[in-house]
Amino acid sequence: MTPTPDSSADTSAATATALAPDFAPRLVAWQRQHGRHALPWQQTRDPYRVWLSEIMLQQTQVTTVLGYYQRFLERFPTVRELADAHLDEVLAMWQGLGYYSRARNLHRCAQAVRDQHGGAFPPSAAQLAGLPGIGRSTAAAIASFCFDERAAILDGNVKRVLGRLLAFDGDLASSAQEKRLWRHAETLLPAAEADMAAYTQGLMDLGASLCSTRSPQCLLCPVQDLCEARRRGTAEQFPVRTRKLKRSRREHWWLWLEHEGRIWLEQRPARGVWAGLWTLPLFEDEAQLLSQARLLSAQAPEPLPRIEHALTHFDWVLHPRRLPLQQAARPGEGAWVAREELPRYALPAPLKKLLG
Repeated sequence: MTPTPDSSADTSAATATALAPDFAPRLVAWQRQHGRHALPWQQTRDPYRVWLSEIMLQQTQVTTVLGYYQRFLERFPTVRELADAHLDEVLAMWQGLGYYSRARNLHRCAQAVRDQHGGAFPPSAAQLAGLPGIGRSTAAAIASFCFDERAAILDGNVKRVLGRLLAFDGDLASSAQEKRLWRHAETLLPAAEADMAAYTQGLMDLGASLCSTRSPQCLLCPVQDLCEARRRGTAEQFPVRTRKLKRSRREHWWLWLEHEGRIWLEQRPARGVWAGLWTLPLFEDEAQLLSQARLLSAQAPEPLPRIEHALTHFDWVLHPRRLPLQQAARPGEGAWVAREELPRYALPAPLKKLLG
């Protein structure tokens, strides 16, 4: 049973206040001795590089990000060069990382830094949070790593760490309860600004390692004796979130048109799934696809194995149909793209795999 805000507020707030003198020093000492230190974005206080890593790491594992991060910096070494680039090139560099709204916001944010801040990231979490695609937690991370600002982060891993530390039984599906946890996160901040980078990284490291979602390694945790959930033996019950994501299922048909080694691609709208990416023509059902195919060729398209693609909110079943053409007709708004030119186009992951 989830308590009312009034019944749990005093307990968790009092716990945060009581733990504040010990929690931050303990976490900082652990991070400096046992935390991660070799990641490339940890070797800099350049807000551009830290910001880039924070955006890439959202919903993506560190091992996946490492290669993308280096290639991205080689192509766009400064925020101005990213801002001046065409969005299509940014999306092409991003392809494979998924969640493409991050790439679009990355480009918009770079342009805002260039146009509104003279090419320099503003030095406070409040100002950073006003930029496109930078939420409160990301802004705090950049500010603490680059400017030693005492600003609290609260991403998914940190909600789990603090939720267990405080046995915070407010339902984080509620914005009011999340705001309460934000206040507790601010209470727990270290007193010294010089400790902020290690503290913030320590929260991230603890959530990514010992304080895992399942089977947390409490015996190795540097704050095990402070953790209220461990004392109760209920660590896996936190954080509390009752509202579950409802997944849906979609089904579409792809028409793969090819002529003399070139493939017909169409750009998706600026909003919606795969916004701005280039794909094969997409149809609601097979009858629509076959109707379009008959206008282009007397030959029937070849059925290919279906593709099952999982996105955040739904599972997408795609049915590719391949149709070689004798003439390079233009079935709509798009472009004939030679295979060797495909790397210049931002393609969804399943299409990139399909085309080989």
